[in-house]
Amino acid sequence: MRKLVVSNFMSLDGYFAGPGDDVMALPFDQSFDAYNLERVRTADTLLVGRVTYQQSMAFWLPLAEDSSASPLQREIGRFQRDVAKVVVSDTLTDQEVSVNSATVVRRDEAADAVSQLKNREGKDILVFGSHTTWNPLLAAGLVDELHLMVGCAAIGGGTPLFTGPTPRMELLETRRFPDSHNLVLRYAAS
Repeated sequence: MRKLVVSNFMSLDGYFAGPGDDVMALPFDQSFDAYNLERVRTADTLLVGRVTYQQSMAFWLPLAEDSSASPLQREIGRFQRDVAKVVVSDTLTDQEVSVNSATVVRRDEAADAVSQLKNREGKDILVFGSHTTWNPLLAAGLVDELHLMVGCAAIGGGTPLFTGPTPRMELLETRRFPDSHNLVLRYAAS
């Protein structure tokens, strides 16, 4: 059975984005891209919500073949371009996302679709961002691991990472990166 792995960045005070949904309020550094590259190398499916899908395609696709981007950014860009993507959205259509190897699943069908994906052969199913997509999946017991990169800043407001109570989780690993004050906490979620 495949694992559903959620990987997110959050502030010390538990925010996924700052005021006005400003994700750049978080203290990104080289550890963020390095850890994301590790995650993409373990996955063959990307599960995201509409907003993360649109932002990821706009940011990462141009970097896939950009000679001025770092090799790490180009590899993540190629992953974003080439990987099978499932977009949870009630507004996008399959036609709008098919150019990017993606299919659309309606929000009320997401849990069933994830259960089916998990029962197929393959590598991990990876979720980046998309907190409104994965929080219900966490509550439904479908998330296997939660990887939280905790940034070394309290931003004082914004969009909370969690939208409700969480099931009990088991801490599997803590990790610190050289030349970074960010920390990764890896939990077993179900």
